[in-house]
Amino acid sequence: MTNIIPEPHRYAVCAPEDTSIKKFYQGVYEKTFLFFHPFIKPKRTGSEEISFRDFPDKNEIKDTFEVVTWERFLSLSGITNVKQLDIGLRSSISGLTNSAKDDEMANLIRRVCIKYNLLQPGEGQLPDILINSLFNSINQLGYDWIWCGDQFCTERRLEKISDLINSRNRFSEYRNFFTHHNELLVTTHWDNHYSMLCSSKKIIEAIVTASNLEGFHCDDKTEMYWSLQ
Repeated sequence: MTNIIPEPHRYAVCAPEDTSIKKFYQGVYEKTFLFFHPFIKPKRTGSEEISFRDFPDKNEIKDTFEVVTWERFLSLSGITNVKQLDIGLRSSISGLTNSAKDDEMANLIRRVCIKYNLLQPGEGQLPDILINSLFNSINQLGYDWIWCGDQFCTERRLEKISDLINSRNRFSEYRNFFTHHNELLVTTHWDNHYSMLCSSKKIIEAIVTASNLEGFHCDDKTEMYWSLQ
């Protein structure tokens, strides 16, 4: 007898590929804001090579690096738009088919990162450098607790938001964060350099402003591979 896993709760997981993100959450969340994982730059100067692996402490990462937005990277690199940048980042992790990838763009991103001493955004999980500001803004809206789940939310834990902010641990095992009564969801697809905030228009606007998130609102046609559309 074959065991079939039930369909996941839409309020607790990332939308699947090849489908409209907005339509997937229809009836669950009013809006979805897609926000980019930023490039980061060490605050200290020096010629030594620095990587995420050197900083297992989440809070130390925030204290050691500064955010470099995609808009700023476009200015530094001469890349025309965020779609090209997203394709280049995806190509750098072999995340696209041969017909869709752009190795020249991936190599350009690497060269610019070397020139300006930047680290590329990570894929597949909420960036450590954004976690505290994001959770702080959620906390300030009156939410004290949040569920933390794995990719398909078959495993989840209820955590106090203030504990997550103060924790030194990196939350690499978590892909989904949602409030107890399903008012909002922060989710990350395993192969993407962005995350998504799903909630009401009012809540999203408050969090985006407080956390300085860079990105765009999904429309009816936006899918996971939006840069190829």
